[in-house]
Amino acid sequence: MSTAWVVSDSWTMTRRELAHWARRPVQMIVGLVFPVMMLLMFGFLIGGGRGIDGEYVEFLVPGMLALTMAFGLEATMTAVTQDLGKGVIDRFRAMPMSSAAVLVGRSAADMLQSAVGLVVLAGVGLLLGWRPHGSPAATLAAFALLLLLRFAMLWIGIFLGMVAGRPELVQAVQILVWPVGFLSNAFATPEAMPGRLGTVVEWNPLSATATAVRDLFDNPVAAAPSWAADHAALLAVAWPILLLAIFFPLAVGRFRGMGK
Repeated sequence: MSTAWVVSDSWTMTRRELAHWARRPVQMIVGLVFPVMMLLMFGFLIGGGRGIDGEYVEFLVPGMLALTMAFGLEATMTAVTQDLGKGVIDRFRAMPMSSAAVLVGRSAADMLQSAVGLVVLAGVGLLLGWRPHGSPAATLAAFALLLLLRFAMLWIGIFLGMVAGRPELVQAVQILVWPVGFLSNAFATPEAMPGRLGTVVEWNPLSATATAVRDLFDNPVAAAPSWAADHAALLAVAWPILLLAIFFPLAVGRFRGMGK
């Protein structure tokens, strides 16, 4: 099978996923509005920012950007389980097309949606007073780290979606995703938490990305000196690569083994 064939089939599958945006605009809008609501809620209703030297909104927005990339796992899982439940993936597997195109199309469409979500949330952050004070190159690097985290979470979602098989089982995974997301420094510093809990928060992959992008945006980091805090940029790259090394082959292997 030629590379051109794989690319053509993958683009066809990507366009299929993008067509769903026009057919289900409410779902798309809800996906964009939900993180904005969380940003407003934590920024104005709950936010306090203990231990933060500077404006809390400049600490909060980068954390929310990272949290949104992690929570995207649920949308990926739901889409995969819906296709499985309707037999769509089985029909694609029976067609004369590249089997890789199904997963590539899913990942490409999800990454595009995530990029749109980042732009929307960053735009709302700007309206609230958040500013990236770093250089243009550093700002682009920060968004690249955010999308790298999303890419890793995407493949976790694809694998777990195929394991779950049904949309109803996504709720069971959500019970785990939300605590992991909130067990990070997205909203508060590890120093404001009990000792052992703060250590766990520091080593959360989401915390590494949040700390790294705050540093690149030149926003308040508010982290006490520690190996994880001092090497946040390294961890923000290493964690997603490690997750990809585990879940990408698992997802591909699970896909190839379906129907056998």
